[in-house]
Amino acid sequence: MSDERGDHLGVAPEGWPVPLRGVTESVVTTRGPNDRWNVAALGLHAPETDADGEPEEPVTARTYGRTRTWRNFAERGGGVVQFTVDPRTFVDAALTVREVDDPVLPSADAWVEVRAEEVAAETDGDTTIRTWELSPVESAVVAKRVPTVNRGFGAVVDATVAASRLDVPGFDTAELLERLQYFADVVERCGGPAEREAFARIDEATGWRERADES
Repeated sequence: MSDERGDHLGVAPEGWPVPLRGVTESVVTTRGPNDRWNVAALGLHAPETDADGEPEEPVTARTYGRTRTWRNFAERGGGVVQFTVDPRTFVDAALTVREVDDPVLPSADAWVEVRAEEVAAETDGDTTIRTWELSPVESAVVAKRVPTVNRGFGAVVDATVAASRLDVPGFDTAELLERLQYFADVVERCGGPAEREAFARIDEATGWRERADES
């Protein structure tokens, strides 16, 4: 049976190196046609559990549109999911095109190689959203940390989502710019050097501050 501590930590599916809860933010590397590893952000949907706290279904993730992750999942059948607390890694994964030679990033605290199988697809406007079941093949914990809470880190992660939606049909650009300003203020007040550096990378990748000034 799951206890209060287990509920707090989430569900630990067999073969995964860490517990998952809700939508757990991760970074995934997938091998492209040039044999290099593309780095991207990936939200992991934790499975529902039964009365004994055991997972009832696999971990899933979604890809939106014709992304490199979608292409590489479809052509290669999987990738390497990684867990990190480095906000700069999240920004680079979400907002830039980054390719590396090694599938495991230096900032990864844990990783799991997964097989990816497409199990559903739906269309939202011009965007095809695909759901993938992720099955673990091999995993490792690289570093163990005592968790701490930093509002700046959460603001960086949320800001990458808002920034990635700028100029995407169906999203209000003015509203997204307001969100980015709010997240920037949170990082300035509550973040450390890594969070501030990460947000500077958001500024550089999107130019959102100039757009906000113009509007």
